Amino acid sequence: MTKEELKKKNLSAISLGCDKNKVDLEKMLGRIKEYGINIIDNVEEADIVIVNTCAFIQPAQEEAIYNILAMEKLKQDERIEKVIVTGCFPERNYNSMKENFPSIDAFLRLNENDKIVETIEKLYGLEPSKPAKKFERVLTNSPSYAYLKIADGCDNVCSYCTIPRIRGRYKSYPIDELVDEAKNLVSRGVKEIILVAQDLTRYGEDLYKENCLIKLCEKLSKIRGLDKIRLHYAYPEKVTDELLDFISKNEKMCKYLDLPLQHIDDEILKSMRRKLGEGDTRELITKIKTSYPEIALRTTFIVGYPGESKAQFKKLCDFVKESEFDYAGFFPYSREPNTASYFMKKQISEFVKKRRLKKITNLQHEIVLIKAREKIGQEVEVLVDSYDVQSGEYIGHSEKMSPLVDFNVKFVDNGKVECYTYIKVRIYDFDGSDYKGEII
Repeated sequence: MTKEELKKKNLSAISLGCDKNKVDLEKMLGRIKEYGINIIDNVEEADIVIVNTCAFIQPAQEEAIYNILAMEKLKQDERIEKVIVTGCFPERNYNSMKENFPSIDAFLRLNENDKIVETIEKLYGLEPSKPAKKFERVLTNSPSYAYLKIADGCDNVCSYCTIPRIRGRYKSYPIDELVDEAKNLVSRGVKEIILVAQDLTRYGEDLYKENCLIKLCEKLSKIRGLDKIRLHYAYPEKVTDELLDFISKNEKMCKYLDLPLQHIDDEILKSMRRKLGEGDTRELITKIKTSYPEIALRTTFIVGYPGESKAQFKKLCDFVKESEFDYAGFFPYSREPNTASYFMKKQISEFVKKRRLKKITNLQHEIVLIKAREKIGQEVEVLVDSYDVQSGEYIGHSEKMSPLVDFNVKFVDNGKVECYTYIKVRIYDFDGSDYKGEII
């Protein structure tokens, strides 16, 4: 086979896990596209398939295994030629991958992502080419928004988390490189950029010896054509008055903050190795609610952590009820090998974890319904992300709703709607998962 023949192959990818993982895949696809291989959506019509995996917790690993086995079956049936597994799963389980998945052609560790083209060439018996120095990410979601990964790895070593072992120490990317990447995304029609990292609020401390998140956002906000900047994964102990003031006053900053809290009980937080205790956490939430009421709050909590008593779980439920978060995600504790909490006594049974998860999820749903009723009649500016041919509805999000993780706003065309643009919508209903609106 020649390189020109290879460029006639079709390649597809399966993206699993978080938005940070998605950025990694989009950059790999960008290298592949620059090389000349055709990228398609349908894996069953592809010659080459990349399975980009997550391995954060056991359910993510199970999802990765399911997809890898499905691609192995397609290869065994001679419907696809090559399968490459990338992402966190091979990083976490590299030594056992070949034995467990003998039909897979290549496993790439995280530091080998930039060798994706050379890997494909080797699989077809070709001499590896020099890596492309310039390429554009292939966006895998609506082109109205894009994720900008500003750092990788994590230094927080929370007791339940595998990320430091998988991704390594915290590593900020240079400001100039991030600004250039953002400018390129905006030149391609992106209206909103969502900053992501394992911990946004530690940005720059390793590279510049000072916190540079605000400095980065200031530079990004000067990009012509960029309308909004959204912050995901802001660790609570680093959320300062200066950052809150900046979000509140800069018109390009989404009035939105993703603030993973994980629990509220001091004993649990200490065991989790979280750096903010109950008192400071309550003070922070009260401050945001009273002094910055325009900022919508998303958070996450873990239920069923080792040793979590009925009283501690009740305290968490009471805190959720009192705080009335705009959005909250809840996860049952996952006992992961090579984490500190794996070895802790008083592990909670799966039955109790599921029961607690159901209870607190229902509690948050009641809060959501109350808050949703308050939004009926409100006018919001919506960024139109897509059109659903089946329902005949356009789907979008406002600055206080993060795409894919929060609610959508759905509305019917009035003859003037264009995807990837803004439109004013009046909310008239909430169906439990999405808002319904009418164009003003």
